[in-house]
Amino acid sequence: MLTDSDFAMLCDIGQSIAFSDSEDRHDGLFRLIADGYVQKDGDTYELTAKGEAAVIDRGAGLNEA
Repeated sequence: MLTDSDFAMLCDIGQSIAFSDSEDRHDGLFRLIADGYVQKDGDTYELTAKGEAAVIDRGAGLNEA
């Protein structure tokens, strides 16, 4: 189950906010990658279709979160 912190991270990544995988976010980020919500593309992270669907299902459009 995704937590509020997970959704916040998904929204940050989806909005291409200057997202850094700082030490305190590593575990959550790696879990989101392992669960298929996020993928790394070069030096950046992006949502997968599953990640985008999770944000939409939560009711938070990427421009609203």
